[in-house]
Amino acid sequence: MEEKSFFERVYDVVRQIPGGKVTSYGAIAKSIGAAKSARMVGYAMNSAKDLDDVPAHRVVNRNGLLTGKSHFGDHSAMQQMLAAEGVKVKDNKVQDLEKYFWDPVEEIK
Repeated sequence: MEEKSFFERVYDVVRQIPGGKVTSYGAIAKSIGAAKSARMVGYAMNSAKDLDDVPAHRVVNRNGLLTGKSHFGDHSAMQQMLAAEGVKVKDNKVQDLEKYFWDPVEEIK
């Protein structure tokens, strides 16, 4: 069987983030066994904008900042998508991050 690419492994994790939750680039990297590759996860997310089945808007930086917002066309689109799922965002930052944080290391067994 062919081994999945780094990007595909990232997308597999992102597809599992439940609506109303967010996770970070670093948490995704750690969950796929590449703990020091958060930046590469960011590159994968930049390439995911054309993949309808990858909810890239649910991936934020470790502080809850919407660092990927420029990849959604309209700069407020990412915030609007999160808000529609019940995630509280103010000034491009998820509020109460611990409340909305989904840790793939813990959730994916």
